[in-house]
Amino acid sequence: MPAPPISSEWNRRVWLLAGPIILSNITVPLIGVVDTAVVGHLPEPHHIGAVAVGALIFNYLFWSFGFLRMGTTGLAAQAAGAGDLEEVRSTLARAMLMAGALGLIAILLQKPILEFALWAIGGSPAVAAEAGDYFLIRIWSAPAALAKFALIGWFLALQKAKVTLLMQLAMNLVNLALDLLFVLGWGWGVEGVAVASVIAEYAGLALGLLIARRLLAEMGGDFRRARILDAAALRKMIVVNRDIFIRTLCLLTAFGYVTAKGAAMGDVTLAANAVLLQFQSIMAYALDGFAHAAEVLVGRAVGQRDRRVLRAAVRASFLWALIFAVLFSLFWVAGGPALIRLLTGIEAVRATAYALLPWAIASPLVSVWGYTYDGVFLGATRTVEVRNAMILCLALCVAAGELLIPHWGNAGLWSAFMLFMVARGATLAAYYPRIGRDLA
Repeated sequence: MPAPPISSEWNRRVWLLAGPIILSNITVPLIGVVDTAVVGHLPEPHHIGAVAVGALIFNYLFWSFGFLRMGTTGLAAQAAGAGDLEEVRSTLARAMLMAGALGLIAILLQKPILEFALWAIGGSPAVAAEAGDYFLIRIWSAPAALAKFALIGWFLALQKAKVTLLMQLAMNLVNLALDLLFVLGWGWGVEGVAVASVIAEYAGLALGLLIARRLLAEMGGDFRRARILDAAALRKMIVVNRDIFIRTLCLLTAFGYVTAKGAAMGDVTLAANAVLLQFQSIMAYALDGFAHAAEVLVGRAVGQRDRRVLRAAVRASFLWALIFAVLFSLFWVAGGPALIRLLTGIEAVRATAYALLPWAIASPLVSVWGYTYDGVFLGATRTVEVRNAMILCLALCVAAGELLIPHWGNAGLWSAFMLFMVARGATLAAYYPRIGRDLA
């Protein structure tokens, strides 16, 4: 049976979810832009490199546990689609318990995590020293950051995207204000960036808990220990989260590969790559709005066992994601050089970043497919396919990098990264027909 046309109603559904998510997400890389711009105008390039390396470590640490957001959204959306409000409530409880435990483990293991990360990434002694200072401060935000992931995933499943906007906006405004105060006002340098991040994470969590308490009261019912600790539900959550964990680890390893290989080429190349990865970050957080919309709408369609709704949700999500990808490429053509000048005043870094700008212009058009398909598969909790596809994509990226970097240098590194993005979309597109067949 054919999918219904992309009507104004479907456009409205996508934008009710994607609009607030885009607005909230876009503030996240803007904070990274401010961090980079603040240290980018210090006299030495190793300051930018230290923030890039420190942020990369936390991308690994926190986003490796991104299943707390993605898994919670898919599971809770399917429960909501099936009308099981008690399972919606229990899904949140399981995710919050897991977030608290993982956050405490991260704090306890902070020294070995830091030592391994600095060994794996490399970089100059100056970069490693400042990145270590950054890490040992920001690690104390781990419980709040992971619990916030679980809350945001749950809010999205309930189609409360405006709540995530309010939560993220409050946190990022606190981060921005404290960043400027601690770094520019008080001269704390890289350590000031880390302290601002810790305070902001706990502020965002506090606001999210207050809103969740009100929503739970409106929902009615109580938390029941037997339901929360139900063996079958726990087993499903563990399997889903395991696959998403492996998927996310592979994704972050691809970004880590770019940073580590750039570090081996010197501080100027590392800094220029960090500047261009901010372009990728801004674009990704915006396109993720449509991926999140697809995740929620697909999750509810799977809960309802309705293949026509599934196909309509996927088509509408892809339409708007593609429109935004084109707009981002055009924006990088027009404003890319100005953004590079904003991010750094070091001429050697600027010159290297200008040469890399064509990669940033092409990236939205090749990346959009993988981002949106991610949302589709996570909403359907088809995490085995997501895991297997990402393993293959990472292997292609590393193989291409090792082949091309000796001949093309940094251009070879970016060629391998673009291949990774193309492969993300292609592999998931090949798997996609399985979802509709199984639902039928």
